[in-house]
Amino acid sequence: MARSVNFVWNFVNELSQRSIKERGVFLSAYDMHRKQFKKARLNWRKSGGVRRSLGWIPVNTGAAQWKNGQVYHNGHYFKVWDSYGLNQYKFRSASFNEDARGRWYFNVVVDVQAEIPAGQDRIGIDLGLIDTATCSDGTKLEAGRFYRGLEEKLAIAQRARNKTQVKTLHAKIANRRKDALHKFSRMLVNCCGEIYVGNVSSLKLVKTTMAKSVLDAGWGQLKTMLDYKCAHAGIVFKEVNEAYTTQTCSHCGSLPESRPKGIAGLGIKEWTCSGCGVTHDRDINAARNIIAAGHGRLAVGTPVL
Repeated sequence: MARSVNFVWNFVNELSQRSIKERGVFLSAYDMHRKQFKKARLNWRKSGGVRRSLGWIPVNTGAAQWKNGQVYHNGHYFKVWDSYGLNQYKFRSASFNEDARGRWYFNVVVDVQAEIPAGQDRIGIDLGLIDTATCSDGTKLEAGRFYRGLEEKLAIAQRARNKTQVKTLHAKIANRRKDALHKFSRMLVNCCGEIYVGNVSSLKLVKTTMAKSVLDAGWGQLKTMLDYKCAHAGIVFKEVNEAYTTQTCSHCGSLPESRPKGIAGLGIKEWTCSGCGVTHDRDINAARNIIAAGHGRLAVGTPVL
């Protein structure tokens, strides 16, 4: 089935390219029932060879259902490990997907009753490398060192050219990271009504010497999870400009001389404001200022007149 999907994908790809080249017309989604984002063509899908595409079979709404304890699609039954109680839900769009280790998954969209947020607290999140995320209330997600923890084993497997072991280790790293980020983001969404996060860009920092640590932290993944979970729960999620949030005193709103500055300031975890005398945890202070940036005012305290 995956080979057939690849054949149809490539046929439509070529048809789209010819339409643009010969008629100067982009085929609509109705014409080919796929998204192409105004590109002349997308990547060709390969069914064989070393660099073959991972298997993918899309399932339209209503074409799959839960039947006799299995997934029923196109006249066939597929056994799945049902950890969510799929018989309780009506299937919408779905897909069968293969991972790099040759294992197949059934990914499905279902209708569920939206839950009302349990709390209405406001929280700011400062993203970092020592702690992946620090919240304005002091809650922290410590850096899991998911890649670093298995880097030595991964290097041994790569030198031995053990491709199966390399894929297994990469999958373990990714699964550990996703598990930690899912649990942390779910905890925040369940207890907050507004969530604000700094707009630090991992794409820019991966070009520096901090690349491994930045990718291991999974900032982009965490923000993506918060975005769609907040949208589903009906609560506020916003990325704000985090400029000067580390250096600004969240109590008095000033930029004191005692603030951590430059590269040397990266090693400073606590500092005392020379303006008002309040001692700050650097990351918590930044998270509080991120809330202030989200609201356009100070999160804590009153500015000095």
